[in-house]
Amino acid sequence: MIKLFVGLGNPGAEYDHTRHNAGFWCIDQLAALLKVPLLPDKNFHGWVAKANYQGHTLWLLKPVTFMNLSGKSVSALARFYKIAPEHMLVAHDELDLVPGEAKLKLGGGHAGHNGLRDIHAQMGTDAYWRLRLGIGHPGVKSEVVHWVLKKPAPEQRILIDTSIDRSLQALACLASGEMEKAMQMVHTSKPPRPKPPRPAAASPLKEGDSHETQPSTDPRAGSDTA
Repeated sequence: MIKLFVGLGNPGAEYDHTRHNAGFWCIDQLAALLKVPLLPDKNFHGWVAKANYQGHTLWLLKPVTFMNLSGKSVSALARFYKIAPEHMLVAHDELDLVPGEAKLKLGGGHAGHNGLRDIHAQMGTDAYWRLRLGIGHPGVKSEVVHWVLKKPAPEQRILIDTSIDRSLQALACLASGEMEKAMQMVHTSKPPRPKPPRPAAASPLKEGDSHETQPSTDPRAGSDTA
């Protein structure tokens, strides 16, 4: 079960609406959902809230250490309240997912994300849950830093917020430890492909007609890539 919900981001008004702060957006929405205030706490180097939800005590955390030192905040709170890594969920921006997609994941590498990198180092393990919130990729590695520190287009922000809303619908499952069910609720499924139209009913054969047809001369025939 998840006892500590962490959102990664950078403090300061200039970063509020940048892609790198998607984790902060998630915790802000969760605090609003639970109707609890996030308050500054110097002991944990972040904004903290405590909520009682369906018999579970939940902690919410937004580190204010800047992204590269997120582990300082996370480890301080987790160790003080004796919260094991597997009971932590870290929400963060994910380059490898498009806006609107979200994925739950337990463990694994940091994939170059400096916030995750520092949590790995400070906690001494990667065995915690992540909520990966898609922000898309600029397409060129050299543009990544500029990309994450820039505001998404309005339509992209709507998609990211939608993925957060969908993720938080799994809160009851996350709090109770039903992680497989939570994953099914969070993960984005591709829209089903439209069914091909039904063929017209064949007319009765007349004398001299044949079932055989000539092969199509359209080069796209037999392929769905056109």
